[in-house]
Amino acid sequence: MLDHIGVQVADVEASLAYYLRTFAAIGIREVVRFPLENSFVVGLSGPDGTPNFWLSPAAGAEARELHVAFRAADRDAVDAVHDAAVAAGTEVLHAPREWPEYHPGYYGVFLRDLDGHNVEAVHHGG
Repeated sequence: MLDHIGVQVADVEASLAYYLRTFAAIGIREVVRFPLENSFVVGLSGPDGTPNFWLSPAAGAEARELHVAFRAADRDAVDAVHDAAVAAGTEVLHAPREWPEYHPGYYGVFLRDLDGHNVEAVHHGG
């Protein structure tokens, strides 16, 4: 259903570093960047190379929490995202576990990013 999502952040460079470091285990990487005023806009992709997650400078004060879930290949990748987040001092909202209330095999970790958003790595196992 979704083609791409853009998130406005207070500091694009810091947020880019956060996402690249924290979600490296699921293959997130920078694939495109272009200047915008005194900053830049950056497109991130997963292993397929399609930039479908975008970071750009905030146009004003952020007032609402956004939730974004990134698909992980397996439970080990979810655990690796958690480990990277903990090593970086990221707030862990919910440690990795199965969430049967969503569906059997739903295994995810929920984190707080630098701008206060709820970001998740999830594997949909059977």
